[in-house]
Amino acid sequence: MTHNPENTLTLPSLIVPDWPVSARVRSCITTRGEPQPGDAYASFNLALHVGDNPERVTQRRHQLCQQLGLARAPQWLEQVHGIRVVEAQDDDLVRTADGCFTSASGLACTVMTADCLPVLLVNKKENRVAAVHAGWRGLADGVLASAVASFDDAPGDLLVYLGPAISAAAFEVGIDVLETFFENARNTDHSEKIARAFTPGAKPLHFFGDLYALARAELESLGVQDIFGGDFCTFTDTGRFYSYRRDGVTGRMASLIWLQE
Repeated sequence: MTHNPENTLTLPSLIVPDWPVSARVRSCITTRGEPQPGDAYASFNLALHVGDNPERVTQRRHQLCQQLGLARAPQWLEQVHGIRVVEAQDDDLVRTADGCFTSASGLACTVMTADCLPVLLVNKKENRVAAVHAGWRGLADGVLASAVASFDDAPGDLLVYLGPAISAAAFEVGIDVLETFFENARNTDHSEKIARAFTPGAKPLHFFGDLYALARAELESLGVQDIFGGDFCTFTDTGRFYSYRRDGVTGRMASLIWLQE
């Protein structure tokens, strides 16, 4: 990406998903940028709800769109750890949901994360895309099922990319989290995969939870077969990622997917 001389910000390096899609399907994940002394948000926080200067956040969002060549504003969401997935719209409105989808060219579906799992989806016909914010609660309650249902295609005709999230080694949870996943298991096979996604934690009745494995288990139970990514850790990779569990007050990365016009 080239620097825009009219803007004092520099776009940090982007993660471009490695999955078998054509040039029509565009996707990227932002990184936190260079740390700034005394600034918990580093240089490229894209969230307006975390206490950062809203003018700076708006400027970063505008710069991101410019450098990605997006003529339309992305669909930004107010994420609430639910399972609602809505159709993205080109109207600058922020919608309350944890995922969005579109068949419109040039309109980016966008979610923000800082330990939760961003999930990008596209059908093999490459005429619809979706982005999902999947924390443990959303995963357990079925946000990925909502995303899969937003496509007219059979689940086996979808491709899914799992973006940067906290790894199992850094994600210790109480037994209530494990029990919630088991309560929502779809069948015996799904339940067995959930069991393998948890290992004993350092504290009694605590477990290390693997969000990537839990997402794969959910997707496979729905019939999705082509799943990629899932090899990051937002908690330990301090140079590239925000982490709420690590830092508390922090920014958010954005994961975007769109169809090229």
